[in-house]
Amino acid sequence: MSTHAKRERLLLADLLEAAGPDAPTLCEGWRTRDLAAHVVVRERRPDAAAGSLVPALKSRLDRVTAEFAEKPYEELVQLIRTGPPRLSPFTVKQVDEAANVVEFYVHAEDVRRAQPDWSPRELDPVFADTLWSRLEKSARLVGRKAPVGLVLRRPDGRTVVARRGTPVVTVSGEPGELLMFLFGRQDAAKVALDGEQQAVDRLHETKQLGI
Repeated sequence: MSTHAKRERLLLADLLEAAGPDAPTLCEGWRTRDLAAHVVVRERRPDAAAGSLVPALKSRLDRVTAEFAEKPYEELVQLIRTGPPRLSPFTVKQVDEAANVVEFYVHAEDVRRAQPDWSPRELDPVFADTLWSRLEKSARLVGRKAPVGLVLRRPDGRTVVARRGTPVVTVSGEPGELLMFLFGRQDAAKVALDGEQQAVDRLHETKQLGI
């Protein structure tokens, strides 16, 4: 049975393949080749991927990622499409779903939304609820560095507090759009911001959102 993570993985691979190795992405400083290398290293080189969380290992992560970025682009895309190696914990469905649904969704949108002719993607209700569930679990971690109080709201009125504090800005939108905003893609997220104008401006312009 297909899972959300597997579906988003294949979509990301298709988007990377169609865009080619030198297309822009929403990740500052990254072309599609760099993004593909990041995804592959995260799955296949946990010794290096730890550098995204451990500052002392950051130089190793950068070096290994640069090495993978030198590989043929088609090989990188195929490694993403075929998935992690056999002994990787990501081969366990529950781990894959927990760790990769948001990762692949956001990166697929990083490729899509960097193109000038992109249009919003309509998500099925089950997938939207899955993204909302992930958002509820991660909001405080991802939003901890927001410069103002931050509340996220779905169109049906459900909310989650990403950061307590004042003044408060409420960001409203569909779950996928809220994820894009919370992960630092404010300019590309289709959301509405409500609050004092100065607080709204600070939140929209901050580089501190995301992990």
